[in-house]
Amino acid sequence: MQSRRKLRFRLVVSFALFGFGLSALFAFAALNIRTRVEDQLVNASLLDDAKYSNRFAQEHPDAPGPGSRLITGMVKSDRTLYKAPLAWQNLGTGVHDIHEPDPDDGGRVHHYKLAVYRENGIISFVRYDVSREELGKQQLLFSVIGAVFLFGLLSLAIGLWLSRKVLKPVSQLAQRLREFRKAGKAEPLAVHFADDEVGELAQALDDYAARLTSMVERDREFNSDVSHELRTPLAVIASTTELLQGSPDLTPKLAERLKRIERASRQATELIEALLLLSRAERRGPTRGETTDVAKVAADVIESQRPQIRDKPVAVHLDEREPVSVNAPASVLAVALTNLIGNAIKYTLDGEVRVQVGANGIEVIDTGPGIKPEDAERLFQRGVRGEGAGGSGAGLGLAIVRRLCELYGWQVSMRPRTDTNGAVASIAFS
Repeated sequence: MQSRRKLRFRLVVSFALFGFGLSALFAFAALNIRTRVEDQLVNASLLDDAKYSNRFAQEHPDAPGPGSRLITGMVKSDRTLYKAPLAWQNLGTGVHDIHEPDPDDGGRVHHYKLAVYRENGIISFVRYDVSREELGKQQLLFSVIGAVFLFGLLSLAIGLWLSRKVLKPVSQLAQRLREFRKAGKAEPLAVHFADDEVGELAQALDDYAARLTSMVERDREFNSDVSHELRTPLAVIASTTELLQGSPDLTPKLAERLKRIERASRQATELIEALLLLSRAERRGPTRGETTDVAKVAADVIESQRPQIRDKPVAVHLDEREPVSVNAPASVLAVALTNLIGNAIKYTLDGEVRVQVGANGIEVIDTGPGIKPEDAERLFQRGVRGEGAGGSGAGLGLAIVRRLCELYGWQVSMRPRTDTNGAVASIAFS
């Protein structure tokens, strides 16, 4: 929705700026052309009047001059001056812009165009007051500016209307996609749209949905097949181990090995259940309703991980400060704690691994080589393995833990210890 609004905003702004800029450019060109043409016409007319006055003075030397309010004066060969200021007599033939006070207007300075024509010792002058024309130009300029803003507002209104019309099919496409997400079933989209760009996009989405549906179906079938094919041999291993443990001639060493087989079988079963639950829940949402005691699961995980200690001088302790229960299957919590506690035991060569349950969460504290603060978040990415003693594996354990925790709204994190070497892995359940 936000991206669509941004696209609509860009369309409206672009259309409004285009309309405003085009009208402003047209107005500037019109004013410029009007000014140039007007100056050329006025200059040509004034120069013709000055030329006519000069020729009239030559043909009628005793006449005072033609009757015209534009004719200010002339100078004849005998230097007799007729109303012409001395400053004008040095001007060449042509039209000049001058600024002089007007006695009839209280001495205000007016802008004049003065046409000067010299021929046969006679200089004729024609002066024209363009102040009124400048006032008209100002009024025209204000009118043009108002028209530019009016056209800008009109462009904005057209842009709003056009953006709604253009983006309406896109909005309808997004609405149908949201309805499909609620219904959980994808239906063809292209049949509801015209054969245009939006229809082409709908067809591409239909093709993508078909491929995605096929992939999901194959993934679902694969998960079902793996669940069925792996649970059967694991059940055989568990039942066979249970029968062997009941044998009367069982030696202690063999009993310990059978115990390890039993724990490994149970861990594999829990991992399969958690992965299948994760795969299904990411499509449909997490299943809730089962309550699990965190301390009990942590104790079982610690016992299952003790064979990793071997001959290392490492002590593992469980510290239940207050009872904590979570609304999630035990297999999910077991898989998460198996990775965290197993990593702590694997990377700790000397010292202790302490598992603290309380404050609506659990912490696994070790005395291993520790981690760098900048690497704490990277360890939860797929394919990233920790550095230090015993570092092995594909780097998937913590990535699976992160996905399981996100599914149930838990917060998993790692940080280095501040008091000594080691790291702290924690899961906050709320």
